[in-house]
Amino acid sequence: MTHTTDASGSVINVGTEITPYTRETGFATWNRYAAVNDEFVPIHMDNEAGKQAGYDGAFGMGNLQFAYIHNALRDWAGEQARITSVSCQFRKPNLGGLVTVKGTVSSMDATEDGTVVNLEIWTEDEAGDKLAPGSATLLFPTS
Repeated sequence: MTHTTDASGSVINVGTEITPYTRETGFATWNRYAAVNDEFVPIHMDNEAGKQAGYDGAFGMGNLQFAYIHNALRDWAGEQARITSVSCQFRKPNLGGLVTVKGTVSSMDATEDGTVVNLEIWTEDEAGDKLAPGSATLLFPTS
């Protein structure tokens, strides 16, 4: 019997947690991301603009968290897997500090193409509050 394994060689089962992926965020990170994406939006760069928009200050881009989710999935699954879908909802702003991506395998299905692995994924802040909950589907092809 063939088992589906992650990048470290660990067997994947329903309930398996992905390797947490943590990044320090703040103005420096947001500025680099803005430069790459030409996304110089005042609420991400200026505390006063963030406050005028109803937040405690400037906050990180939601798409940066989305990128972190992709990085976490790739690091966990390895090059053998294909990320077929990812979705998340930005529920709470990233106000700086550590952001961690976490996830748990919710179901697995054997297909003729390989094993489809569905996950519940999310980003959370240092307090453990979920910032962007979502889901992902990966295909681990039959070797």
